[in-house]
Amino acid sequence: MDKPPPVPSARDGFPNLSAAHAERPSTARLAVAEPFAHPPRFLILYGSLRDRSFSRFLAYEAARLLEAMGGEVRIFHADGLPLPDDTTADHPKVRELRELSIWSEGQVWVSPERHGTLTGVMKSQIDWLPLSEGSVRPTQGRTLAVMQVSGGSQSFNAVNALRVLGRWMRMVTIPNQSSVPMAFKEFDEAGRMKPGPLYDRVVDVCEELMKFTLLVRERSDYLVDRYSERKERAPDRLTAIGADAGFGAR
Repeated sequence: MDKPPPVPSARDGFPNLSAAHAERPSTARLAVAEPFAHPPRFLILYGSLRDRSFSRFLAYEAARLLEAMGGEVRIFHADGLPLPDDTTADHPKVRELRELSIWSEGQVWVSPERHGTLTGVMKSQIDWLPLSEGSVRPTQGRTLAVMQVSGGSQSFNAVNALRVLGRWMRMVTIPNQSSVPMAFKEFDEAGRMKPGPLYDRVVDVCEELMKFTLLVRERSDYLVDRYSERKERAPDRLTAIGADAGFGAR
């Protein structure tokens, strides 16, 4: 090549961009006019129905920590939750789950690892949460921490799968995570987690989740406001769609 290609620049123009709907992100839009008076709200889901469930024990440890850090915590118990599509969304357990998700500003998902990934109990809970329900989005813009327990050596398969789901559900998944190997050794007979580096990591995760939630919760509407969706909401776009469908002015 005799000479380098031209350096791309904003001065090249944007023939495909709708200037009416594009905007430059601004720190001014991140300012909080009226801070929320209520504590940060957290929903915790766990992925096992066993009587001695280590994912439930870990969920309870997270609940205690988040409450101690100033949060309000609710835990969803999946006992009685039907399989996705096995009934309608007006089932009491499905309504309970969706209402808790809408109530929350941050979530913790805790799953055992089974066959190299999260459990069906965990996945069913997430599958009952829609991306949108009318104008309400039960998960979008909420913070998320992921944790897992394993019966054997340390693995990150379940937390990695939960991260994929969190991103798909348009959640702000925090960088830190917890994986507890040989969980049967890490909890006492009362279900309390024993002291040590693995417990310290759980504290780290809860602390980071609280910080991210405090940053995001009053700004989530702005943070998830998208150029493409602003275009979709535009009256001229709706008019064009109507005309294409045969509903134009006569």
